[in-house]
Amino acid sequence: MDTVLVIMQKNKKTGLFEKELQTLNISKYEQYILNIYALEEDNSEIFLKIKLTTQKDVLDWEYNAIYDYYDLSIFEQLGYSINECEEEYNPTWEITIPYIDNNSDLVDIVNKILKIHYQELEEVYTIIKDKEGEYKNEK
Repeated sequence: MDTVLVIMQKNKKTGLFEKELQTLNISKYEQYILNIYALEEDNSEIFLKIKLTTQKDVLDWEYNAIYDYYDLSIFEQLGYSINECEEEYNPTWEITIPYIDNNSDLVDIVNKILKIHYQELEEVYTIIKDKEGEYKNEK
């Protein structure tokens, strides 16, 4: 069953959502999306902001380990901007992509991003599973 996400455009000055742009039918990995919205920049170009996180709450030591081993360059190589959002409870990344009106193309892009994020997290979990001692000893 698909999850329907509503893409709302946020006003840059007020932070309020102004209008609905489109809906996206996401069929997999939707639990990794913390939020998603569109934002018009000063040059009138619209970008889609997608905050991705973990599918579960992480332990304190895992928080830093996940950030240490998560490879941001995967998204950068695709031409997307990605930033760590360290103010969130769980590891979170904000990916910025150009917004496009074509629904099927945008759905494909978002699904691709979600799949990459899922695969990267799975790899990170495998890498860090035996590193608890290293991270607990850092404190």
